[in-house]
Amino acid sequence: MISAKLIELVHIHAARLADDVAADLRSNQRTPAFRAVGLADLSQRVAQIFNHLGNWIGEPGSEAVKAEFADWGRRRFGQGIPISQIVQAIVVIKAHLRRYIRDHGLIDSAFPRVEADYILPMHLHSLQQLNEQVGAFFDEALFQLALGYERAAALPKR
Repeated sequence: MISAKLIELVHIHAARLADDVAADLRSNQRTPAFRAVGLADLSQRVAQIFNHLGNWIGEPGSEAVKAEFADWGRRRFGQGIPISQIVQAIVVIKAHLRRYIRDHGLIDSAFPRVEADYILPMHLHSLQQLNEQVGAFFDEALFQLALGYERAAALPKR
């Protein structure tokens, strides 16, 4: 229930979330190279992450995740963005997602106000499982980004 509600809310607000992340990446002192990336391109790529989160979160090792993030790594290499800043970009995306969940009271609204012994542990387990899924997704995304970046770096220069 929590993950379905999360996916629905993130999907509804994906464009706004993506614009916020893109603006953050372009102004963040840890990601100065992203200032050279077009705002529309950056926002669009981040929106794709948020729009596909529902499909990807349960299957972080899927071919779609591998392809998307390897492509992002290749693109960022081609734009001359250091790998450290790409790693920070994933951290920023994840932080914005967590902040969105916290600020919009998703956790509070997803739990019933009943605190019977059998209900609370079930919801805590569900929340823990969701947290693990989000973490696994971003871990795999980061790995695929780095892999795409390394593969692009290994290509002969033209």
